[in-house]
This record gives sequence, structure tokens and C-alpha cells, in this order.
Amino acid sequence: MKYRDVAEQLENRTTSLDKFGDGTVRFIYGLGKKVLLANNLGALHTAILALPDSQVSMVTYWIGMIAYTLQIYFDFSGYSDMAIGLGRMFGFEFMENFNYPYISKTITEFWRRWHISLSTWFREYLYFPLGGNRVKVPRHILNLMIVWSLTGLWHGASWNFVMWGTYYGVLLVLEKYIYGKYLELAPQWVQHVYAMLIVMIGWVFFFSSSLTAANHYLGVMFGAGSFPFANMTTLYLLRTNLLLLLLSAVISTPEPLKQFEYLSKKNPLISIVVMLTIFILSTAYLIYSSYNPFLYFRF
Repeated sequence: MKYRDVAEQLENRTTSLDKFGDGTVRFIYGLGKKVLLANNLGALHTAILALPDSQVSMVTYWIGMIAYTLQIYFDFSGYSDMAIGLGRMFGFEFMENFNYPYISKTITEFWRRWHISLSTWFREYLYFPLGGNRVKVPRHILNLMIVWSLTGLWHGASWNFVMWGTYYGVLLVLEKYIYGKYLELAPQWVQHVYAMLIVMIGWVFFFSSSLTAANHYLGVMFGAGSFPFANMTTLYLLRTNLLLLLLSAVISTPEPLKQFEYLSKKNPLISIVVMLTIFILSTAYLIYSSYNPFLYFRF
């Protein structure tokens, strides 16, 4: 966050029981995202990465990619929810940082919804000073590639992060100048599948330890080598984690929260019971689990 976003609130803000209550609900919501969803999704993803090649299959690696896709969202947005909630308890109103990015239909839309504070920072302090889009096309393309290459490097000084940033730079250029207008004509479900497939492939570069590891993972996913389509390990992972994956996918959309807020307005007791349940389960999980730091803290 930038100083100007909170400057006035540092000198003049109000606290109340209502704000404290709203902040508590937001904090617990974020805590549940991190502890109950992200941690378990992370355990699944880690287990898949640790499999020997003899137990790997195409579908298993797709499961791992989906698990990480959901894990990183709930980890990052859960952290942001907790920070926003804590701020509200003390009278601060912080900006939203994630706006359901996995409902996006284009990569451009995804980056308007994902990690808004970081995107805003790069836009204001790098993209605009370079000239933004108020320049000729070749220079605009160069500006995008500079910004996204440095966005990748900002996450870590390794080639897989540079590749991740460059990957998005190229896709945003193509979306802007080549096929974006055609994509708008496609059915919404096609647009959504396109955006999510692009994002999930991008996460492979993000979580891999090197470009070689990323290429291997993507190769298995898309049928390279002699790996089977599915095997007994795949069936076991689906049987034990399908509910977690489905529940996480649904919660990554706006509808569950809308329904919760609607029901809470009709009967406030529902909100109290749900929040207490999440808080108790999260606390119990933290007590009996090993140390699970935020992925967010790495960046």
C-alpha cells in the first residue's frame, strides 16, 4: 500500500463495535481460506511433486497443477483478507487486493483482479513512466515486455520467474493486438476456459524450482514421454481429495459469499455459528499441524 492511501486515516479514523465485528468476520474468513483450504491444497501439491516417476501420470500432474492454482489464491487472498480485517478492527479501510480472479475471461481481466496492489504499483511506478499505452505500438509492446519481465524478476532471481513474467507479457501483447477482438466473440465459457488454462500453465513456471523442472512438468501434463494417462495413484488422489478440490473451486467464485451474506442478513445467528465453526476448526488445525507459513511471505 502507498502512504497516500492511508495518510488521512493515520490522523483521522473512527472505530466502532460494528467495524470491529466486520473486521473480525473478514479476518476469520481469511484465516479459514489459509488454514483449512490453502494448507490442505498445498499438502496435496507437495505430495504430487514428491512422487517418483514410476507413480506419475498425466492426470496426476493436472491434479497437482489445479491444487496449486487454488492453493496460491487462497493463501494470497486469505492473507489479504486477514490484513484488511485486522485493519478494520482498528478503524482502517484498506484497499481490496483480490477480486475473484478465477472468474476472469481474459488475461487482461485476470490481472485487474489478481494482486491488485502489486499490479497498481508496477503500473504507476514503471508502466506509466515508460509512457504506458500513450506511445506508438512498437514502444507499447516494449513497455509491456519490460514491465512483465521485471514483474517476474521481482518475485525471485531465477529464470523460471523471468519466464513466468515474460510469458504474461507476450500473452498480453497477443491479446491486445492479435486475437483479443476474436476472443470477445467466443462464448463466455470458451473465454473462461482459455483464461484459466493460460493461468494454470503459468503457475507451473511459478512453482517449479527451475526451467528444466517446469518443462518436465508441462511435458508430462501434455503427454510427452511414456507416462500413463492415469494410474492407481491418480485414483487414490482423486478419491481422497476430490471434495477438497471441488469445494475450493466453488469458494473461489463470488456466489458462496453472496449467499452467506444474504442468509446472515436474514438470520445473524447463521453468521455467528459459521464464523465460530471456521475459527475453532482453524485453531484446532494450527495446534495439531506442522508449521505452514504463508506463500505470500516469500514475496
